[in-house]
Amino acid sequence: MGLGSLKTAMSLQSMFNDIPFVKQLGMEITAVEDGYAAGELPLEDGHSSNLESIIAHGGVTYSLVDTVGGAAVVSQSGTVSPTVDMRIDYLAPATADLRTEAEVIRSGGSVSVVDAEVYDTDGHHIASARGTYKTDGDRGESPWTEGVDESDVTHRTDD
Repeated sequence: MGLGSLKTAMSLQSMFNDIPFVKQLGMEITAVEDGYAAGELPLEDGHSSNLESIIAHGGVTYSLVDTVGGAAVVSQSGTVSPTVDMRIDYLAPATADLRTEAEVIRSGGSVSVVDAEVYDTDGHHIASARGTYKTDGDRGESPWTEGVDESDVTHRTDD
């Protein structure tokens, strides 16, 4: 990765880490490059679906996958890319901090498809997911772009 690409990836990474929901859950996007992203989420009491011990609520795992998948898509599309659909298979209860990696497996004219895997820090495979994200189409105002300078998003992802 060249210096320009590193600077761009860091800007996009910072942009995702500054999203209020990402901060609220305690997520951190740890890597973003062309069609790939990774992230982590330290489990806290407030993430639990169990009163007796910390077992991550499925929505916490889903949110991590959705956010990291979105970062992978934006790193390639250069535009705001809302989720169209997400399928997640929960394979084991998450009882330790989470990490996920997402990779764009197909980028078409109007949507991109991402595969993601979630593991906990103990090495357990927690979930597998496939998401579809909108990448093109209406370039006008929408709730996702209102007040957002999309040239700034594109600038953050261009070399």
